[in-house]
Amino acid sequence: MVGQLDGRSVASARFLGAGIAGCVELPIFHPADTVAKRLMASKESFNRTNWATVVFQDKASLGARARFLSLFPGVCVGAAFKITQRTHKFGGQPYVKEYVKRCCKVEGKAGKTVCDGVAGSLMGAGEVLLLPLEVLKIKSQTNPEFRSKGFAAVAGQETMKSLYAGWQWTVARNIPGSFALFGANAFVKEYVFHLADHRDATLLQTAASSTAGSACSILVACPCDTVKTRVQSGTFGSDSGFAIVKNIVKSEGLGAFFKGVTPKLLTVGPKLMFSFTLAQHLMTMLERR
Repeated sequence: MVGQLDGRSVASARFLGAGIAGCVELPIFHPADTVAKRLMASKESFNRTNWATVVFQDKASLGARARFLSLFPGVCVGAAFKITQRTHKFGGQPYVKEYVKRCCKVEGKAGKTVCDGVAGSLMGAGEVLLLPLEVLKIKSQTNPEFRSKGFAAVAGQETMKSLYAGWQWTVARNIPGSFALFGANAFVKEYVFHLADHRDATLLQTAASSTAGSACSILVACPCDTVKTRVQSGTFGSDSGFAIVKNIVKSEGLGAFFKGVTPKLLTVGPKLMFSFTLAQHLMTMLERR
């Protein structure tokens, strides 16, 4: 049984399962992530006439192969970020959840669900430490000027200030977004599937709860994610997050805060659902073996 494993075995199972999920996710979903980031970073309204320019940027006039390959910028630093992020969040959240439950002496379905969300929020806030990797990835995805210089040159010229650009918006996005991800996931397992132990969930039940959590997370985090992406893209000069918010409200309207939300739900949503489902399933499977 899971509860009879020593701490080292449990830790190995949790972090290995989460890391494998990050490895499998990256090559499948990096292009979708690139498209979503470019939509959020674009000042233009997305329509039939400019979609190719927004999505493929400087490669819009080239052939299909060149266009497709243009969706993989920053994939190496993206791998470092994604694997580290998934290992940190999915592998570490169960430990924080167990600690919160012990400290608060939580009982009942509602308490367990809230603990899942709170633990997720804390792990999401901790992701700010990984921000330099994400900033370099986003700049490669959204800014042709950075891609033309090469990754080594870009990384070498960045300062600590620029590498942590938008850290406030990262925290503002991650806290509610991660709460929604883990909280909705736990809610479905508790109230829909009535699981006393979440590790007893079948693969289909885990996929269903992960889908609910992913959708809620994207919707809740989208406004802050849009601002964060624009701050980190390097295409808006030295504008602060609050200046970008002001300009969005003035020039684009409140709906712009949800720019790219549909592509994110259709592309990033499955990515998050896939990795969250795989991580949970692998973690439980490895623990029991």
